[in-house]
Amino acid sequence: MKFNGFTEEDFDVFTIDGLDARMEALKERIRPKLESLGEYFASSLTAYTGDEMFVHVAKHARRTINAPKDTWVAFANNPRGYKMMPHFQIGLWNTHLFIWFAVIYEAPQKQEIAEKFMKKLNKIYKEIPKDFVWSLDHTKSDSIKHHQVSKDELKTMLTRLETVKKAELLCGFEIDRKKVVELSADELLQQIDHVFQKVTPLYQIAVK
Repeated sequence: MKFNGFTEEDFDVFTIDGLDARMEALKERIRPKLESLGEYFASSLTAYTGDEMFVHVAKHARRTINAPKDTWVAFANNPRGYKMMPHFQIGLWNTHLFIWFAVIYEAPQKQEIAEKFMKKLNKIYKEIPKDFVWSLDHTKSDSIKHHQVSKDELKTMLTRLETVKKAELLCGFEIDRKKVVELSADELLQQIDHVFQKVTPLYQIAVK
């Protein structure tokens, strides 16, 4: 299936009341687009990382009461799951689209990854583009721009990743929904591709 970009209606899915109604709309409207993005980027991420990347579209299967506030497709070098690995994501909140490199709390090797990042702190701080963002919790839509983070603050974030069991670290880029809707499918694909190229070095540090 060809990716045709996102519309206002796609973002509005997250305002639908009720778990069943929202899940139905997610499956119908957004999941096919995430699947086509998965198909499109699996091969380029495989090429960028040197690891075979498998596609995992969020199913939200464990939800029984609360409707999802966001949804995503993830890429990891494991066909069975992604949460325990350093991975990549593309997804939507009601307000914006996100493109992430992510190490979340389920990753058993979180401590080692944090130590590797700490050794490359100067390089990471210098090479992440200023308009990229950091997040400390994948379940919240808050983020902080890289240009607003001092090197010491980034060091604190890495220390937290190393020492706090539930700590997470995500780095990437966000695009406001208004802008996403204005972009053509090709423009959006190019933007996502650019972000993945810029965060691939974080993946390389984490896994090598």
